[in-house]
Amino acid sequence: MTAVSRRASAEKAAGLFIAGAEVSPGRLDHIEVRDPASLDLVGRVPAGGPAEVAQAVEAATRAFRSWSALPAGRRAELLTAGAAAVAARTEQLAPLLTAEQGKPLADSRAEITRFVKTLRYYAGLGANLGGRSVAKLDAGSTGLVLKRPLGVVAAIIRWNFPVALLGKKLGPALVAGNTVIVKPDESTPLATLRIAQIMHAAGLPDGVLNVVTGYGETAGAALAAHPGVAKVAFTGSTANGSKVAAAAAGRFARVTTELDASDPMIICEDADISHAVSAASWARFFNCGQSCLAVKRVYAHQSVYEEVVARLAVKAARLVVGHGDAHGTQIGPMHSRPGRDRIIAQLDAAVAGGAEVVTGGGVPEGETFDRGWFYRPTVVIKAGHASAVASQDTFGPLLPVWPVADLDEAIARANASAFGIAASVWTGNQAAASFAMNELDTGYVWINSPTRVYDELPFGGVKMSGYGKEHGVEALDFYQETKSVVLHG
Repeated sequence: MTAVSRRASAEKAAGLFIAGAEVSPGRLDHIEVRDPASLDLVGRVPAGGPAEVAQAVEAATRAFRSWSALPAGRRAELLTAGAAAVAARTEQLAPLLTAEQGKPLADSRAEITRFVKTLRYYAGLGANLGGRSVAKLDAGSTGLVLKRPLGVVAAIIRWNFPVALLGKKLGPALVAGNTVIVKPDESTPLATLRIAQIMHAAGLPDGVLNVVTGYGETAGAALAAHPGVAKVAFTGSTANGSKVAAAAAGRFARVTTELDASDPMIICEDADISHAVSAASWARFFNCGQSCLAVKRVYAHQSVYEEVVARLAVKAARLVVGHGDAHGTQIGPMHSRPGRDRIIAQLDAAVAGGAEVVTGGGVPEGETFDRGWFYRPTVVIKAGHASAVASQDTFGPLLPVWPVADLDEAIARANASAFGIAASVWTGNQAAASFAMNELDTGYVWINSPTRVYDELPFGGVKMSGYGKEHGVEALDFYQETKSVVLHG
């Protein structure tokens, strides 16, 4: 797809999507969506606010009665049909996702495939939705546990994986019988709008899936506070997650949050160093390091520390940085100038405190990088344990490495964080692995494994990384209400 046709596709997708139709209120200002690699205009969308949120809530509320009344198996069929329709349009959607987010085309295709798989996984659970019975509570009494949908769900999506994050909220919400209003990030709304149109055309009824574009402080805040919204599923920063939770708390609406992270990797002296370093490099630099699952701190046993640093530096230096739609690109630009500025500031502060850059740092040289928000994959050592690169969420291609004396020190360092989404451990010792998986204060742990999230396993953080679960059958509990019934006689 050429740049011209890509922009044309984006313009066709522009508008709110409410009650099965594209809505473009003329009175609204518009938000420009720009390519992070070139800064070219990709499209425009309305800057929706409280009035548009109210319109979407009304549409979703109307649709809820009939959608929730459908047998779960029928909802699953419609979800499957929507997933198939999206899969069939991967080659149309991937360039659009790359244009608005910046990631390489191969990664955009993989993200769309992830979305489809997640929807199919939850559709597969549709036939088994239901409660349970408890026989003989006492003489003549039987108990029932019923499950029912919550109502209208707001899904507020971050820009780093706009399609994948959409899937893991839509799947459990829709199959459980809820209707959904999506508020994509203002910088990445285009693929989301197109997917909503595709799924509606594939059979999803009017009002079941709605999209309101706009800024977080207007459209997002209105959604979080609206009395007609029964649950908010939020992915974003810890600061914004706190605001969302506070807005929903006044009416005791359900909230799940996936927030900031500082995921550690521990490499023990008996680890497979080659595989561990490959996993660390991929997990840190994939999506230009803009992921809550990215490895953001490495603690390597002192006996293998120098080898780990040397190998990581070689891998980072070899990564091909470029425009997402250019052949051979492995790492696209960072998504925004503020994001890149933050990484620069974090690294500058670490260096001022005594850290040393082993490789990377700064903007790549060459005409390709004159525009856009590019940043070189960076490995740094000797950073202070209280520095920003150790204590904050480094949301970019920056990886600090420290030596540790033993596993106890590594776990203590790993847990000395306000965040707790995930952690990785590489060791050949089964006892060490068992000890680490129990002691690490995170919601997800990988042992000798790349940092991949599976639909079959619940995912969610602890501490300042949020609460609630996505993925797994467990996610369904966060989209359903439980009711107990006693039958006597």
